[in-house]
Amino acid sequence: MSRDEYQRLAVGAGILAVVAAILSGRLPRWLRVLLVIALAGAAGGAGLYAYRYVSNPTTLTIVTGSLDGDTPRLMSAIATRMATNGSSVKLTVIDKGTAAEAAKAFAAGEADLAITRADIVDLSVARAVLVITHAVVLIAVPPGSSIEDMDGLKGKVIGVVGADVNRHVVSAISKEYDLERAKVSFKDVVPGDAQKALQSKQVHAILVVMPITEKYLTLLRNVFPQSAKGKPGLVPIEAAGAIAAINKAYDSYDLPKGTIRGSPAVPDDDLTTLRVPFHLVANKKLGDDVVTSLTKAVMEARRDLLAEYPILSQVSAPSTEKDAFVPIHHGAGAYFDNDQKTFFDKYGDQFFYGSMLLGSLMSVLAAIWKFTTKESADNNFRRPSLQIYDLMQKVTDSRNASELAAIESRIDDILRKQLEKDKAGDADTDEWGALSIACHRLEYAIRARRTALDAAPLIHAA
Repeated sequence: MSRDEYQRLAVGAGILAVVAAILSGRLPRWLRVLLVIALAGAAGGAGLYAYRYVSNPTTLTIVTGSLDGDTPRLMSAIATRMATNGSSVKLTVIDKGTAAEAAKAFAAGEADLAITRADIVDLSVARAVLVITHAVVLIAVPPGSSIEDMDGLKGKVIGVVGADVNRHVVSAISKEYDLERAKVSFKDVVPGDAQKALQSKQVHAILVVMPITEKYLTLLRNVFPQSAKGKPGLVPIEAAGAIAAINKAYDSYDLPKGTIRGSPAVPDDDLTTLRVPFHLVANKKLGDDVVTSLTKAVMEARRDLLAEYPILSQVSAPSTEKDAFVPIHHGAGAYFDNDQKTFFDKYGDQFFYGSMLLGSLMSVLAAIWKFTTKESADNNFRRPSLQIYDLMQKVTDSRNASELAAIESRIDDILRKQLEKDKAGDADTDEWGALSIACHRLEYAIRARRTALDAAPLIHAA
């Protein structure tokens, strides 16, 4: 519960105590008991609801997508493992087909989380939780191609795998190298048609943005005929540092020698290019505690699934720098900084307001006890000895024998009710002593008053 909710609860309990105190003694006993039972039932129901609310896992929706469908499958596996581990956070995975569509859905508020690239995420709502992987920009040319650098692309056609999601990186490269003036054109190519497009000379190079894992490297190798003489080539992006300085979503990256192929080595030396991180992002309004629990659960699931999904070895903490392109969520930052709240840090406010609530609750209980046990101000419910004592003034004020007879009748009623209580075991033994003294005193007063009334006519006659 939030601080405001605890404040409202504490104030509400205090108001309830005041109301109960005001009502004390003003309703019949049976109605008071019924009201207390109803309040107890309502309190029990509220407590049960609160327990179920607190103990139930938090369910978050996450949108994702990729051309090969791997990212949704990966997140579904993580969600399943989190549920198996009994995590306090559960994930509902929604496949949007591509990372671009996932980014749009997240920006529209359709989900709490998303797997998306840094260059397409809506920074106004996104906060980084994890870096899932880095995708590297590769411009590959077929074996025997004369293209060795960006100048060699003049007048050529570059096939872009996933043109929609890669439009920002294409724009950044084009602007830096002024490819429009160099009459370099770009063509959207689906992954399955890349090899055919190269063989038919529809495109002269292929631009892909992919993680460096064995699966994706194999897919890239398969684009080029295995029987071809020579080896495929990679075009370096030497101005990667300048591009990254302007476009903070990208980093300059040196692809290690032999990454694509070991013998002969492709590339034959470390190759300068660009890379862009894939983030697990959360809506900035998502609570810190929830995101901390989410981060912990995903990292634990990552450890369990590493053998089945090697790409999870690339999962890492996002940048904690204040000027990071995608700012880290405070909840994730607390996890990676080992600054997770202790029990008392986390629930200190609850203890504070809980103590206030407990005090109010004790007032409520005291009021309820008084409400159900306090006898009415009516003489029928007051202590018998006090009722007898109250009759003393009536004896003094009596004007005739009939009024004294009525008082004696009232005494008989009081004694009869006390005897009924005694028979039922409800009478207070100490009350009998006080009652005896009060009765003797009242009888003496009645005799004295009766004597005085009897003597009054004689005095007037004389």
